[in-house]
Amino acid sequence: MTFLLYAVRPENRKVPSNRSDKSRLTAFFLFFFFISLYPHAQNAPRSQSYITGVVTSGGEPVEMASVYWAGTTIGVAADLEGKFKLEAPTDRRTLILTVSLMGYKTAEIPVTYPLTKTFYEIELEEDAHTLHEVLITGKSATKKINELAYNVVAVEVKPLHNTTMDLSHALDRVSGVRIRESGGVGSGFNFSLNGFTGRQVKFFIDGIPMENFGSSFQINNIPVNLAERIEVYKGVVPISFGADALGGAVNIVTGNRQNNYLDASYSFGSFNTHKSCINLGYTTAKGFTAQLNIFRNYSDNNYPVNVDVADLSTGLYERRRVKRFHDNYHNETIIAHVGVTGKRYADKLLAGITLGQNKADIQTAARMDRVFGARFRRGNIVMPSVRYSKKDLFTKGLDVNVTGNYNLGSEQTVDTVARQYNWLGEFKEKPAPGSELSRTLYKYNNHNGLLTANIAYKINERHSVMINNVFNIFDRKGSDELYPDNEADRQPRKTTKNVTGLGYRFDYNTRWNTSVFVKRFTQTTSSFIQVEGSGGWGTYEYREFKNTFGATGYGLASTYFILDNFQAKLSYEKSFRLPENEEIFGDANTLLGNLDLRPESSDNVNAGLNCNIAVGKDHGLIIDANLVVRNAVDYIRPQQNANGTHQVMTNQRDVINTGYNGEIRYSYKRLLTAGINLTCQNLRNNTRYEEGSTRESTVYRDRIPNMPYLFGNGDANLFFPGVGGRDNNLSIGYNILFVYEYYLRWPSQGTSGNKYTIPTQLSQDVNITYALKKGRYNLSAECRNITDANLYDNFSLQKPGRSFSLKFRYFIGL
Repeated sequence: MTFLLYAVRPENRKVPSNRSDKSRLTAFFLFFFFISLYPHAQNAPRSQSYITGVVTSGGEPVEMASVYWAGTTIGVAADLEGKFKLEAPTDRRTLILTVSLMGYKTAEIPVTYPLTKTFYEIELEEDAHTLHEVLITGKSATKKINELAYNVVAVEVKPLHNTTMDLSHALDRVSGVRIRESGGVGSGFNFSLNGFTGRQVKFFIDGIPMENFGSSFQINNIPVNLAERIEVYKGVVPISFGADALGGAVNIVTGNRQNNYLDASYSFGSFNTHKSCINLGYTTAKGFTAQLNIFRNYSDNNYPVNVDVADLSTGLYERRRVKRFHDNYHNETIIAHVGVTGKRYADKLLAGITLGQNKADIQTAARMDRVFGARFRRGNIVMPSVRYSKKDLFTKGLDVNVTGNYNLGSEQTVDTVARQYNWLGEFKEKPAPGSELSRTLYKYNNHNGLLTANIAYKINERHSVMINNVFNIFDRKGSDELYPDNEADRQPRKTTKNVTGLGYRFDYNTRWNTSVFVKRFTQTTSSFIQVEGSGGWGTYEYREFKNTFGATGYGLASTYFILDNFQAKLSYEKSFRLPENEEIFGDANTLLGNLDLRPESSDNVNAGLNCNIAVGKDHGLIIDANLVVRNAVDYIRPQQNANGTHQVMTNQRDVINTGYNGEIRYSYKRLLTAGINLTCQNLRNNTRYEEGSTRESTVYRDRIPNMPYLFGNGDANLFFPGVGGRDNNLSIGYNILFVYEYYLRWPSQGTSGNKYTIPTQLSQDVNITYALKKGRYNLSAECRNITDANLYDNFSLQKPGRSFSLKFRYFIGL
């Protein structure tokens, strides 16, 4: 179950409420219903068939090792002292107790039932081949992921749980990835992966598409503590995700741990920024499971910027350094699930609901020369969900996963104050009724449903097949209290989308495997167009607009281990990306709709080499290099309107990209990790002739504007065990981000003196963390942008300067 905590803040202007007493009563009821389940779960009868034990290595306890019975879903994680308590299944006579952890060789102990021994001391041996995979942030969390034929890297985010990062900043450290923000906490962002941006890259949480979650649940407001790792697919996407991604996918893995735990944190920092997060899990011996995640972000975002300040009486401008004054942001989200795990009929059966809200003041338009003082947006998410998974259903090797959710949330932009502001917060009244940009109270509900089903069958050790289907429905309904008779608000805005995939995998041996697949894409859009009415000029009427698209994509992915630690990968895909609902219908804020938007397609080729070198037990080195080739047709990209106040998504007919990215990482024992990555992408306009003409385009072969093409990251981390006590650790980290300058508009247009550029950026961060009692108590301090450099991800939109933060975190396995 999930419920929503509403944070009500007094406003200095009157706007219609978007919450009713009924909704608050419902949230209150859900809260106490969930709480009432907890003591019932505690009193559930427990089986007495248990074993206990402790996991050690070199005489030292090993925390968070996975302890489980092979061939079952019954397992726990060792606590901070290496201790565990594990239920024994009673339906088997012979059992294999398995203990595993990255960096150590897996231990397997035969056990017979009835139990003749109930306490086990298990000694793990360090694995020199995989030890450095633990120490180096940004590599595969498991060997299974690393052996996939797809170009994938898994970012282990557990080492980042003591930082104040959100998921977007964690991703910004991955080679080939660039996160562009328009401001501070909660600001708009754009995700780029190997030259593909925004919605061309799909996001998932535990394999479930996030495209219908709304503004209240996005990667730039989700704390890093919610995830255990993040998988970044840099090209071909496995059909198990059922994605219509053009250039890759990101899967946020929360882990959904079945053991009992509490992870609570709070941080505060510059610009009156506060972040809090609570993660709680409880599972009984009979499999009853309850999971609760709560997080909140708040910031005034009142950081200094360099702007031209207008004198409202004379109209003259003066260059000054001022603070942002209308950029407050807050969001509150609670996610909860309740159900059963480890049953004969289900490995996992969970029902849940996600509820959240956000409110963001809007300080500027698409450029900082247009400033607002009262305009804002808000939204919420109300999304019930269900999740079912079962391995070996009916027969061995048949795995089934089914998920469903339906988002009833709403979005609204409020612009009712007839004033003109300058950067000092001064204003002058405008004729009423009026607004700052476009007078509106338009509020809409995106009734958005999603159903996914994935069936995989392992025929034998070499052959396996999979079928996946993702079905999505969308129905926007909206109204504006200011214009209750507006006929356009009552017109339909609907889409249905379906992606079906069929795949086959061949595992020749442990060195070579290949996957082939085919996907079928369909989308139907229903809306309206405004035409001249029967009354002649000056009258309008609405006619139905309907568009249906269907296409078939296909691809393959293969990997071969040339040596045990030297892997080669090659993949190809003919992919399609269907326009998303906001691209078609707009977001009622800064993005305008475009009903003529066409699906984009691309021929994608990815090649990569990865080498893991271990020198004894002390040194680890990882070298990773990738080549990316994209040939896209009807490439969708944002374009500013004439006055720079809004954006609209348009098709660029042909775009080609040849990109390279590489990474080198080094580790020494458990004392030092360091790495550097660099990405270079050559994204060019390949449309030779102008639309409907034989005349060659003036921007043919131009680099695609407003797109970073050279950027990289570097980091180093030092670890000092035993500082202030045997069970305490101190770590110091450093990170540097580099982005080379790039043009806002087409390079061939204009002269050298009037071209707008986004300047070169160099941002440096430092952090220090002190962990006590084996990580039970944690204190972290961070400084971002330590040189107070002027940073811009988008033209004219300055990001925060130097900032400080302090974070407290408490973690315990219950």
